[in-house]
Amino acid sequence: MADGGADQILAGLDPEQREAAAAVRGPVCILAGAGTGKTRAITHRIAYAVRSGAVEPNQLLAVTFTARAAGELRTRLRTLGAHGVQARTFHAAALRQLQYFAPRVLGGGMPDVVDNQLRLVGNAAARLRMRVDRTELRDLTGEIDWAKAVLATPKSYPARARAASRETTSTPETIAKLYAEYEATKTRSGQIDFSDLLLIMAAAMEEHPDVAEQIRSQYRHFVVDEYQDVSPLQQRLLDAWLGDRTDLCVVGDANQTIYSFAGATPEHLLGFRRRFPDAVLVRLHRDYRSTPQVVELANRLVGGGESGVTLVGQRDEGPIPTFAEFDDEPAEAADVAARCKALVAAGTPAAEIAILFRINAQSEVYEAALTREGVPYVLRGGERFFDRAEVREARLLLRGAARSGEVGDDALPDAVRGVLGSLGWYPDNAPPGGAARERWESLAALVTLADDLLATVPDATLETFVGELDQRANAQHAPTVQGVTLASLHSAKGLEWDAVFLVGLTDTTVPYQHATTPEQIAEERRLLYVGITRARERLALSWALARSPGQRRGRKASRFLDGLRPVTGARVSPKRAKSPRPEAADAELFGRLREWRKLQATAQSVPPYVVFSDATLVAIADARPKSRAGLGQISGVGPTKLTRYADPVLAVLAGADPAAVDPVEVVT
Repeated sequence: MADGGADQILAGLDPEQREAAAAVRGPVCILAGAGTGKTRAITHRIAYAVRSGAVEPNQLLAVTFTARAAGELRTRLRTLGAHGVQARTFHAAALRQLQYFAPRVLGGGMPDVVDNQLRLVGNAAARLRMRVDRTELRDLTGEIDWAKAVLATPKSYPARARAASRETTSTPETIAKLYAEYEATKTRSGQIDFSDLLLIMAAAMEEHPDVAEQIRSQYRHFVVDEYQDVSPLQQRLLDAWLGDRTDLCVVGDANQTIYSFAGATPEHLLGFRRRFPDAVLVRLHRDYRSTPQVVELANRLVGGGESGVTLVGQRDEGPIPTFAEFDDEPAEAADVAARCKALVAAGTPAAEIAILFRINAQSEVYEAALTREGVPYVLRGGERFFDRAEVREARLLLRGAARSGEVGDDALPDAVRGVLGSLGWYPDNAPPGGAARERWESLAALVTLADDLLATVPDATLETFVGELDQRANAQHAPTVQGVTLASLHSAKGLEWDAVFLVGLTDTTVPYQHATTPEQIAEERRLLYVGITRARERLALSWALARSPGQRRGRKASRFLDGLRPVTGARVSPKRAKSPRPEAADAELFGRLREWRKLQATAQSVPPYVVFSDATLVAIADARPKSRAGLGQISGVGPTKLTRYADPVLAVLAGADPAAVDPVEVVT
């Protein structure tokens, strides 16, 4: 029976939101750009469907990806008078169903759901006699999760991983064996993981018609939020829930697909009209979050994108986004910290300011700069730099080495590298990505700090360095609850601030240097789009031409900024103005060096990082040495590698085709 207040639900919606809300029966596809009020649209749609009598509240299931988002949906629906509607995550819904149907589909009670996946993966690795540390264990666990999300079995995983250009620390075949052993370990212990919840319930409905009928009689209408993030596994469960019915409403933005590393794909959203030709299609394009200036920049970055949604700013005019280039990362961080301090002094709450970066290891220089300026901060999506396990462990070892005098007369940076070597850190073995890469970058940052300290204090010892680290760590113990947010671009999705600083926008960071395929590059562009659209009023984009003071300023601004930033007008330091930027494309040279390294590694049957790490190749591309002596001055090029690889590397630097440089025969 219709509710007399149903029409009031539609009051206050813009024309597109109203069109979406009034389409109470599926199939419906809502393409919602950033800041366009998608949650408002779908909650009002659900409330209108319930209060108009078109849908029974207990027969509608709204699905999203986080418990926080599901809770927000429930709260808004209660406020709108739509009582009785279920709003859950995919996993929560599947768990609830399996708890009820377990005796029927499993022939017994509900299995235990794994609460420590790392432990089981670690046990499986031990049985295979694989020696992995906790960081690599996290990456391997994530890889198994990805495999299950894309419906890859242990047998099909290697081919799927190669097709997706997965960057892993172990070979696909090794990971496939671990995946199989992990599944066997779960079976022996009578446990299942969260992916199994979805797999089991999808299979149960496919194989047990009575189970499918009972669930489909309960839930007749479905709404899926953030549909661009649905994985093949989640889509399989959704298809099982839906059956041959079409009462499905999805909402999403393909321009914000940034989780493909976890199995997400926008193909289901973009192909919705192909599957349901009669679907109602609504595009939400009125951006209520950001100023027209921020919206314009976002549009120029992606155009309409795959969703075909060009944003139209609805707010009053605001400041034009700024672009700034700096000599080095500390200079960039110092400027950003000073601007944060000025904003706070002018009345912007610190909690309404964010500094966003591509990888967590970039946070340290901003933590230090904000501390020097006396600006409190909060690190989101990860531990503060000095609270990270690997940094705490490194500080303990460095303190012990300083007290014992075991490093002798080694120069400070060499002493630090030697101590970090006991943690398995070496300049030449940077992992390709994931938690292992983050750990490597954190320890590499300590080496950079040692280099910086030696540049300012020529007689600095390891004991001096330990004292410097203690001071930095102690300065960051002040309360930071109401501080400036430091966050990676991935962890910033779904959030917004009055002022946003997008930092470190160089061409080997955004896009990240391991993004090589067109699909990966496109996702990196979307990641920058997400960062831009977090800003309500003020937006600043910046990059540094070198990592540390005194290094050659050979980095390039992100290619994504081409056509966005003004040709002139970027702030350039006086030192920079005296030294024109070289016209040579360092990113292109880095690519040729990687191509040579791949050929050399293949000839040796070793992983590429055994030849040279990416960090070393970047340093070589930056420095462009012309002699063996110059090459030997670069961090990561030790005497052995100089002897082995100097000739081919210098040939590539001189312009030789990597494929024409014969691999060096290495005798072990």
